[in-house]
Parts: sequence; C-alpha cells; structure tokens
Amino acid sequence: MTVDTDTDVVGLQAAGRVVANCLVYMQRVAEPGMATAELDALGRAFLERHGAQSAPIKTYDFPGATCISVNEEVAHGVPGKRVLCRGDLVNIDVSAELDGYVGDTGGSFVLGQAPDELQQRLCEAAMRARDEAILQVRAGRELRVIGRTVERVARESGFSVIRNLGSHGVGRRLHEEPSFIPGFEDPRDHRRFSEGMVITVEPFLTTGKSMVREGGDGWTLLNRRGSYSAQYEHTIIVTRGSPIITTLPDAA
Repeated sequence: MTVDTDTDVVGLQAAGRVVANCLVYMQRVAEPGMATAELDALGRAFLERHGAQSAPIKTYDFPGATCISVNEEVAHGVPGKRVLCRGDLVNIDVSAELDGYVGDTGGSFVLGQAPDELQQRLCEAAMRARDEAILQVRAGRELRVIGRTVERVARESGFSVIRNLGSHGVGRRLHEEPSFIPGFEDPRDHRRFSEGMVITVEPFLTTGKSMVREGGDGWTLLNRRGSYSAQYEHTIIVTRGSPIITTLPDAA
C-alpha cells in the first residue's frame, strides 16, 4: 500500500494501535500451564471487542486468530494444545484489519521468570535490529538497508539471521508488495523505498539454523530442537524523514 491521504495515516494508526494493545494484553495474561489455544482465544476476544478482525483468518483461513510460537517454533505457530511452561521463549504475532486497514506487530518474551543470559541477549539483539533498521528507512534508499542493519546487529551479537523469513508490504491486506524484504543484505536487490510505502520491519534472529522448515501442521515454521528464536515487529509508513510507526500501544 502507498499512503495517499491523511485518512490513510489515521486508519493505519488505528489498526496498528489495536494490534499493539492486543500484543501487550496477551503478553500480560500469558501464564505457565495455559495452552496456546487458550491464550489465542483471549487475543481473539480482544480484537473482536475493538472491532478488528484477525488478518490471518481473513486472508489465509489460518487456524487461529494470532500466531503463537514457542522455543524451537520460529513463526506462524498454530495455537493448540501445547502447554506453556515457565522459562519458555514465546513469540506472539498479532495482525488484524480494522475499517479496511491492517496493522501487523509481534514480540518475544520469556514466560513466568527472568530470561536466562542467552534468552536475554537474543531478545535484546532482535529488538535492537528492528529499531536500528527502522532508523535506516527513508524514501529513495534501497530496501536492502534493512537486511544490512539486521545482519550487522546479529553478527555483533553472536546470532544468525533466519534467511527464509523477512519483512513485507502491508496496509490494505496482510501481505502486499514488496512481498519479501530479507533480513540479510542481498547486493543484487536494488529496489528502493518510495514515500508513503507501508511495510513491516521484523527481523528474526536465532541460536539455531539460518533456514527454517515447515512443521507437520502445514503452518508452523521450526528450527532445530533446543534452539531459540526471537522476532520483534512494527508496521511503518515510509517518509522522506523518520518513518511513522503505526503499531505503538497506548501508554500504560
């Protein structure tokens, strides 16, 4: 999507606020002993209370309102019978449509206790990769500045970038052009940001392998057993200056 009017900005910010607040809410109510399906049901109810519709359900008939991925599950985790345990590294990805606009956000956290040293470093690195990459986005610059930044932060922190997951266009639909913005620098990629372009910025950093595989449910993307991955995501509007972040939650 390309933003054409102030109405578009307001609509994207409204959708972004709902998913951001939903993410904060789900992180707050998650607790050891809860099945991921129970947590997802709470997220679904939150979206419905705010007039929003789950984008994965609407777009792909995904078997859950949100994606909940745990430990070796990297992304697109299907909510189900898996029971959350203290010390799990959990990622929640929330995307929803509100009044014709889509917000897409995500975050990782350790459940029920302080993260161990490895989990802490991984989460800090993934969040820093997201935030530093956002600062590089400007109309006219090449899209690969995102991958360059994410790759640098991952390397400095001692982690790998997952190469078959990346950022993407968003706005009116969950996935739009550009369909894939890698989290690594591709010197052959000369696409450029244009003013008003709406994209996600969502690096995936891991202690495991750099390529993930599809699980038996046809949705969940997995890394090797015993590994951890972390993802943090914002939806942004590209400008000639600092991007507009649409997925900011209400102040506590």
